[in-house]
This record gives sequence, structure tokens and C-alpha cells, in this order.
Amino acid sequence: MEKVLIVPGLHNSGPTHWQTWFESQLPDTRRVEQADWERTCLSDWARRVREEIDASGAPVWIVGHSFGCLATVSAALARPDRILGALLVAPADPDRFRVPHVLLEERLSFPSLVVASDNDPWVSLPSARHWAGQWGSDFIGIGSAGHINAESGHGPWPQGLAFFEGLRSAARETAAA
Repeated sequence: MEKVLIVPGLHNSGPTHWQTWFESQLPDTRRVEQADWERTCLSDWARRVREEIDASGAPVWIVGHSFGCLATVSAALARPDRILGALLVAPADPDRFRVPHVLLEERLSFPSLVVASDNDPWVSLPSARHWAGQWGSDFIGIGSAGHINAESGHGPWPQGLAFFEGLRSAARETAAA
């Protein structure tokens, strides 16, 4: 049975965030909890994602947001055979968190989609597009949507859920071909 891991960013995703809404919409979904939501440390956060991948007992889909995208990519590079695909929304700019680029520059071996905004205070659109290219991810710019979080009006986010379902459908079609 497939599982979905939700990987929030800095400060976690609160009750009105789209990731929390996704949890109520998708079966077999689990949030990756961090030991400290207020301090970002890529190695610690990626370790927690790897632990959840390992504990899942099944292949996983990952839905990451902001710094959670960086943790997802880092963890995924160590567990490529356990991941079916990843939706990476508003990935944080590694430079903002002093994350060495070399830790994130590999191409992902599974389908992925980066969704970004042109007025995100945490990552510029060109930077998000660059990282999508590095990871071999498809890319969708959704216009002026801020950080694509609750503060920018993204609580229930049917468009995001449609992006995720589209990614899943495309990956299944490719696997069946």
C-alpha cells in the first residue's frame, strides 16, 4: 500500500496550512515530525525524513514545503528506491540557510514536480526553476502566490492537490508503459 509523507518547513505547517488540509484529503498520510521546528539543520531534518521512509513499510510519495523540500531531496538521494515521487512546493533557497549546494545537486531518480511563486520571500522564481532543473523535476510557476502557505491564502488548496494527483497519475502511466 502506498503512503504519503508530508514534510513541512520551518515552524511546521499549522492547522490552516494546505499541508494539513492534504492530510485530511489523502489516505495513508503521515507528517514527518522534526525535533526542533524552529531550527533548521539539513542533516537532522533529512535524517527524520529517512527514518519515516524506512518506517513506512511501503513505497512513499512525499509532499514537501519550503525547507522541507530541501530535507526531502537530501533524504531522497539516500533512499531513491523507496520513493514513488515528490511534490516540492516553494522550495527554500539553500543560500538562505547556508546549505552547501553540493548536498542538493543530484538528479532525483523518481518523478517530481516543483511548484513556485514569483513573489515568494523565501526563494526567487529563477532559483526555484534552477533547483527544479538540478533535480530533474517538472516545474510550474503559479504567479504571485507568496510563499504558498496559510499566510498567503493557501489553506485548502485544490489546485495543489490536483498537481499532486497529476504527478501520481503521470508516474503510474510511465511505470505501466
